[in-house]
Amino acid sequence: MTVRGSWPMARCARMRALQALTAAVLGGSALLISCTADSPVRTQAAAGSAAGPVEQLRVRVLDVLNHDPKAYTQGLEMAGRTLYEGTGMAGESSIRRGPPGRRPAVRANLSAPLFGEGVTVLGRTLWQLTFRDHIAIERDAGTLAELRRLPYPAEGWGVCHQPGRGRLVTSDGSARLTLRDPRTLAPTGELLVTLRGRPVPRLNELECVGDRVYANVWPSDRIVRVDTGTGAVTAQIDASGLLPSKERRPAEVLNGIAAIPGTDEFLLTGKWWPKMFRVVFVAR
Repeated sequence: MTVRGSWPMARCARMRALQALTAAVLGGSALLISCTADSPVRTQAAAGSAAGPVEQLRVRVLDVLNHDPKAYTQGLEMAGRTLYEGTGMAGESSIRRGPPGRRPAVRANLSAPLFGEGVTVLGRTLWQLTFRDHIAIERDAGTLAELRRLPYPAEGWGVCHQPGRGRLVTSDGSARLTLRDPRTLAPTGELLVTLRGRPVPRLNELECVGDRVYANVWPSDRIVRVDTGTGAVTAQIDASGLLPSKERRPAEVLNGIAAIPGTDEFLLTGKWWPKMFRVVFVAR
């Protein structure tokens, strides 16, 4: 559902409270009104308890690839046969491109104190978010040269591109996904992600596949598949057990999911993981 027109802040807040109370009493779904002082923001309706069944999936490994164990993976995306990876940590952040499982052909480093986050490719350019530095960097997708920087008031976590809808989808560690203009990064909408009517917090790295978004749930080995028409989780994916325990100890959590174009396969890795996995999602 879409909310249009400007709303006085006090009236908007009262309407949100009334909508939430009505939903709680009737057991339905609540219309999420965005109380924005500047401009109206389109907001999707939260999925209620009547959402469809949630698939329970696991990963089946097809191949194991090398991955830089010094890469604190924040964003992962395939464009054609090229893998793009954004890494984090102040003073160690970078953006890389090259064949999966091999040394990157091109790399650009971020100077401290910038902390790199999610990345997504839009044809000839790409966006790279930063964590709490409040900027987003647009780069040439081939050379990785910086083209411009834009203000980014939110925390940067994950980002992916839905070309069919002409928008970006971004996360900030909450249960909400923000829809953005791919040119200006201005918010154009908001989506509350719910599992059987309950919000799913800590959404991190994102991967857009058609009208679906796959989201890593930090800090876990769990991925959720989200219907971006309703915000409802339509599948939960258990990606645990990929790394042996001896390799998992120096590494951190799963974070990095990239769909392989033209297939039903994905690449998965994590922060400081020495391996990357080519997988498919199958029924548990």
